[in-house]
Amino acid sequence: MDEPVGLALLTRTHALPAVRGVLKPAASLAPLVWFKTGGPAQWLFEPQDADDLSDFLAQLDPDMPVMALGLGSNLIVRDGGVPGVVVRLGKPFAKVERQDETTLVCGAGASGILVSSTARDAGIAGLEFLRSIPGTVGGFVRMNGGAYGRETADILLECELVLRSGEQVTLLNRDLAYSYRHSNLTDGAIVVSATFRGHPGESAAIQAEMDRIAAAREESQPLRSKTGGSTFKNPDGHKAWQLVDEAGCRGLQIGGAQVSEKHTNFLLNTGGATSTDIEALGEEVRRRVREKSGIDLEWEIQRVGMAQ
Repeated sequence: MDEPVGLALLTRTHALPAVRGVLKPAASLAPLVWFKTGGPAQWLFEPQDADDLSDFLAQLDPDMPVMALGLGSNLIVRDGGVPGVVVRLGKPFAKVERQDETTLVCGAGASGILVSSTARDAGIAGLEFLRSIPGTVGGFVRMNGGAYGRETADILLECELVLRSGEQVTLLNRDLAYSYRHSNLTDGAIVVSATFRGHPGESAAIQAEMDRIAAAREESQPLRSKTGGSTFKNPDGHKAWQLVDEAGCRGLQIGGAQVSEKHTNFLLNTGGATSTDIEALGEEVRRRVREKSGIDLEWEIQRVGMAQ
């Protein structure tokens, strides 16, 4: 795909600060997101450590947009690409270390599977639900990620952030004003680590609970498809999948995008979808649900970038 003219012009006309990590112009994002669709980032930055990120943001033009990218599981990157800098926290941010008998310090790039497995090995219970969330610690903290009756607000003690200004700060759980799939973190603020607390448990029992969760996901969700995870938030007193199903949207298609027949709160790229197809399908689902039930579904999947 040719680089959109807008991104090409911006890339040529903005000089960026020096970094110790990797900084790439006009970088393809489609391989990095689960839907495997979407345009390029104007710049893709993989910092070497938190200080590298902090120094970069402190010197970056304040008008340059900045967003973080985790596993790309809960994201639609629009086909016109993403202006500004996309920050991807790679291996240097994927470490999980035991702090004490009930506490783990987790890099923002660590997956839910790694966190829950490390907790199991350390005999720390209460973090098993992270096994089921397709994403990284940074996304969990920002969106109050949760599943199977538990959420990040239940386990977070504190998190380390790099603000858009480059300042490094520590916030406590109460500072984030958590609600359902929401925190008060500002745009451009990037989580670099989080401290989670569970409670003492037996590793075998923890593994059994992780196995139960994994089996439930396998049975109910289209895990082997190109998808973005749960598409819409559950409205109060309702299940999003049920509202979508009742509106007659099971299997509905636009272009190469389809509502999953296995779990109707999942959208699929059946092979040739564009991000435009996927987002249009989501909006059509929202329209039909609104018409059927009067309920206005809210997107849970983040949509970023410019339309082509």
